[in-house]
Order: sequence, then structure tokens, then C-alpha cells
Amino acid sequence: MSRSAESDYDSVERVLDAFRAGEPVLIHDFDDREGEVDLVYPAGAVAPADVARMRNDAGGLVCVALPDDVAETLSLPFMDDVLSHPAASSHDLGYDSRSSFSFTVNHRDSFTGITDRDRAMTISRLAPVAESTRLGEYDADDFGSEFRAPGHVHLLRGAPNLLDDRQGHTELGLALADEADVPPAVVVCEMLDDESGAALPKATARDYATRHDLAFVDGERLVDALR
Repeated sequence: MSRSAESDYDSVERVLDAFRAGEPVLIHDFDDREGEVDLVYPAGAVAPADVARMRNDAGGLVCVALPDDVAETLSLPFMDDVLSHPAASSHDLGYDSRSSFSFTVNHRDSFTGITDRDRAMTISRLAPVAESTRLGEYDADDFGSEFRAPGHVHLLRGAPNLLDDRQGHTELGLALADEADVPPAVVVCEMLDDESGAALPKATARDYATRHDLAFVDGERLVDALR
């Protein structure tokens, strides 16, 4: 099924409905930013088959984004604030002023942490943790009892005011979770092109979304609707 240029992207309402149903969505950020399409899930819905889909169909880094207030309560830093190695200085990111990376974790009930089952366990458990943290029922000590670092799931820390401060996939996904009224934890994974080794082109991402009946939206449309 082809789409005209006028209907390249789905409505925000369809994207929200998909997120509420625990389904992944495809989000293209901006041509003048990363210019990438990410496969984005509500973290609480992720099962081993979803991790397999991300590594096979997307191929990028599997990360879980958490809001700034949750990360602050759990003492999860921005990595570039705590690293003292020379490699951490003089960042020259071409797409933003800073990275949103925090550290990596495994759930303590996982084994190696890298299998689909282990990563799904870590990812899905981060959703109720984020929700409980916002309710004041979970803190950094609780987090340390449940997760260990370093691990195999990359944590991202959202900007304090989300889309007003930064408009990366981290903030786009978290704003979507807030609007959909699902726990404030989202998985983002870049979609890569096997042939070129670069980011998956938008047209190819649209075809993938159509074949798998997934919602596809761009950052500009989300910012207009959610900011």
C-alpha cells in the first residue's frame, strides 16, 4: 500500500492509541537533527520477542528513557556529568548539545543480562519502577537492590522540561508516554539499513510500518501536538 506525500505520517491519535495498547511505533525525529527513525515501545509492554524484533529489524542500541524527575530521585546521572576520563571532555555532537546517556543496568534476576529474555526482564521492570518512583514509593536504594550496574540495558535521562528543552527521541518518547497515560519509561532503538550501514531511510521505514501495521510519525508532528 502506497502513501502520498500528504499522508506520509500517521495521526498522533493513532500513535497514542498504539502506545496505550502496548504496541511499538516508529518515530522519525527531524531531517536537520539525527535524521533517524527509532522503533519506540512503552517499556512495560516489552517481551523477549520485542527485544528480538529490535535487534533483528531495527539493529540500533536498545535503550530505556526515564524522565528527569525519576532519574533524579533514583540518582541516575548524565554520564557526561560524572565521567572524568579525557574521552568524556570536549563533546562535539553534531546533532545536540549533550547526550542523554546515563549508565547501563541488568535486573538482578537476570543471568548474563544480554539474552532477549534477560533484557526484556530488565526493560519491562523499569516501567513500574518509574511509576512507583513518581509516587514516592521507590528510591535509589530500592533501585540498587533490584538492578546492578554495569549491565546490558542503556538508560537515558530525559531533559527536565522534555520537548521544551530538547527534542530527541528520548524526549519524544517520554512526552508520548505522558500523553498516552502509560508509565514514564520508553524503549528507543534506532532503525539501521543493512545495505548502506547508515540510518534507515524514511521511505523504507514507511514501508516497514505499512507491512507490519505500525504507526509512523515524525518529530515535528509530535512536538506540535504534545509540547
